[in-house]
Amino acid sequence: MPLRGTGLTFTVCDANPYFSSLADLDAATATATLRLSSVPTYQPRQLKADGRQAGKLLVCHDYKGGYTETPSEQAYTFNFWQHCDTFVYFAHHRVTIPPSGWTTAAHRQGVKMLGTLIFEGPAEADVLRLIVGPPPSPPPPTGDLTTGPVNRPTTFPVSRHYATRLAELAAQRGFDGWLLNVECPLRGGPEQCRALTVWIGMLREEMSERVGGHAEVCWYDSVIVNGQLRWQDRLNAYNLPFFLASDSFFTNYTWPPTYPQLTAQYFLSIDPALLSSSPSASVNPPLLSKSLQSIHTGVDIWGRGSYGGGGFGAYKALTHIDPQGLGLSAALFGQAWTWESEQDKEGFNWDAWWAYERLLWLGPRGLGTGTTDAPGEGGGEREVPVPPHPERQAPFALELGGYRPVTAFFDRKLPPDPVARTFFTSFCPGVGKAWFVNGARVLDARPGEGVKAGWTDVHKQTSLGDLLWPVPQLSWEGEPREEALPGTKVALDFEDGWVGGNVLRLDVKARGTGAEDAFFRCVWVPVQALAFTPGKAYDMRVVFKIVVAATAEGEEGGVDLDLGLSVRSGAGSEGCDVEVGEVVQTSLSAGWEQQSVQVTVLKGSTSSTQTETVNIGLVIGFATEDPSKTCSFSLLLGQLTAYPSLLSPNASLAPPEQTTSILYVSYTPTYSPSYVSGEAYAPTPRGARAFAPGTLSWTLSTSLPPFTLPQNPILPDDPTPLWLLRPSPPAPEVEFAYFNIYALARFAHDGLKPEYPNPAPERATWVGTTGYDGRALGFVVDPRCLEGVSGMSMSGGDEAPRGVRFYVQGVTQRGEVIGWDWCAWVDWMLPRNG
Repeated sequence: MPLRGTGLTFTVCDANPYFSSLADLDAATATATLRLSSVPTYQPRQLKADGRQAGKLLVCHDYKGGYTETPSEQAYTFNFWQHCDTFVYFAHHRVTIPPSGWTTAAHRQGVKMLGTLIFEGPAEADVLRLIVGPPPSPPPPTGDLTTGPVNRPTTFPVSRHYATRLAELAAQRGFDGWLLNVECPLRGGPEQCRALTVWIGMLREEMSERVGGHAEVCWYDSVIVNGQLRWQDRLNAYNLPFFLASDSFFTNYTWPPTYPQLTAQYFLSIDPALLSSSPSASVNPPLLSKSLQSIHTGVDIWGRGSYGGGGFGAYKALTHIDPQGLGLSAALFGQAWTWESEQDKEGFNWDAWWAYERLLWLGPRGLGTGTTDAPGEGGGEREVPVPPHPERQAPFALELGGYRPVTAFFDRKLPPDPVARTFFTSFCPGVGKAWFVNGARVLDARPGEGVKAGWTDVHKQTSLGDLLWPVPQLSWEGEPREEALPGTKVALDFEDGWVGGNVLRLDVKARGTGAEDAFFRCVWVPVQALAFTPGKAYDMRVVFKIVVAATAEGEEGGVDLDLGLSVRSGAGSEGCDVEVGEVVQTSLSAGWEQQSVQVTVLKGSTSSTQTETVNIGLVIGFATEDPSKTCSFSLLLGQLTAYPSLLSPNASLAPPEQTTSILYVSYTPTYSPSYVSGEAYAPTPRGARAFAPGTLSWTLSTSLPPFTLPQNPILPDDPTPLWLLRPSPPAPEVEFAYFNIYALARFAHDGLKPEYPNPAPERATWVGTTGYDGRALGFVVDPRCLEGVSGMSMSGGDEAPRGVRFYVQGVTQRGEVIGWDWCAWVDWMLPRNG
């Protein structure tokens, strides 16, 4: 939710972001609430077809206590979802709920999102409550109330109450499971521990029923079978019952280098019948089966006893876990170390962190920092600050190969098939310094005096183009050429954008050549790998801008470019054929161009998967009058989209396009004007107008184009229907990724009645987007969002605004900004202060 203004209040965040106790959870969930409709559901990725069982990556995000996201400055975001399988939002509250924006970002790329249920310190009473359920309600004001069980032989009763509540909470907030961390001793001993495993099984069943068969309950290596708190650092008999009751296991991180191998050996000794998918035949859908990949060996990026010393020494621990060879999964704890450990150093800013973050995940220059050296630019590798090996940890020969970045240990996975979820990227890392709508800068959040730069909104995060960023993978198009490929650089550019906060900038520099056919050269530039269903037609669009094309002498226009959107078969699908239709190019505003094309993939003869991997990219031809001179050009990528076509390419009859529009908008003030003038907004003079914060909400509708009956008579036996409709249209709110909100001050001479002419919406000022609080059709208006809105002065006098008009403008999942004709507005009269 990029927002205009600074110092925004907490009201723009998720409601009830966490609970400090189970009693708080009971109080907040006593009444049913609707699911957050802006959070997309989880869609699984396509499994690998090579039969190799490589370990997975779980990332446990413990960052400054959690819930530090702010819409008014650049902050930490996670951008390596393509290598991650499960993400845990961790904090030290009893019940930690992932913010809706983080869940949205994870689900866009096929990653599970887990919340955290933690008991630490003096929390044993709440563990008991978790197992046996809440105490009976207090007695009425008059009379007495006593309750108790009839004599029963069992030693420890187990209630399903909190299993149901937590599953309902996950379903309502849209996330996929829980990390269970019981870091306090249980004085009930093995009886209480056994009862706890029964409760964990209930939670698995409730999660499977209410969230889906993909739901996951992960047990953290903590309390053991006798109730003592003794971290084992591996799977063994002391914690096996907890693992068997759960879906997955997260070991503590202070293990010696022999423990991963011991864990694998111990797992393989377990009776396979104990690892089956469901302990109860009545569970539908069935629960997840267990494998070596279900065991996540912990690595603390902060060090704290972790093998290798953490930080840039974490590769030593990952080498022993060996996800690719041994098959164990890994769990990185506190990966935001790259920000927290550096933030107080002189010169720290987002750009410095971004370089440090890339160094940890991608390695130094030449191994994946986002550039490859263009001719004449030199370079050299940046030194990796690997910490010295802890004295008590002798290095093994296994580690002598030198530093390896985190992503080197894990496979790159594709986002969900666009049949299940439209693929859209604006190449946004979840932060920015501006906001753009159809190429127009509507927010400038660059730093000013006393003002931090930019914004952060993980809800807006999209893929960075996994084949183009961090290192482009160019190849010559057509016949191979003898000369070297052009040098390239790729980087995030926050100074321009189409829809969102930035672009992906590609700089290309080609050496001069004496080859006879060098006047026109052509390269293939892959941008994004996706999984497509064979036989299904897909529509694809790219929005781009050519910003410079010149020779080495700076002769702009000395290079002619020809660019085309295209598709190739990808890794593992080399035998499949790709049918690419005609490319259609359209000129947009602010110098942007759009190309669209329809693509169909045919199943490869050797493929054993339900989908085929395709690489979406650009064929770029460049011509120069003098090929012996070095030439260069720069390209901005603003958007890439892929989604299933309405009908197959050879369909002769297509249904009319349905248009989703905003029907009407309402505004509900939340606080009194006295609150505004005293706390949330600058004090207003007596008699001036005061703006009360509140909530915008709106309703959507679906419209069809005009229709008239044919002039010829309708024959009763004619089998052709008079109209066709799209099958099973999605709910209107699902069609929108987010909404832009605009504000316009209204004055006495404008008139606020319907009979007065409406002002042009283009006069309104953009104030923010939805998405930060998980509500699809709502927006909390903090008065500080109106800073910079022309005419919104709170001083008294005739020129003070009488009211404010809010416009709501939708942006679809395909990145299309709907026209003003399909938008709606609401006027709200400002009350006088005093």
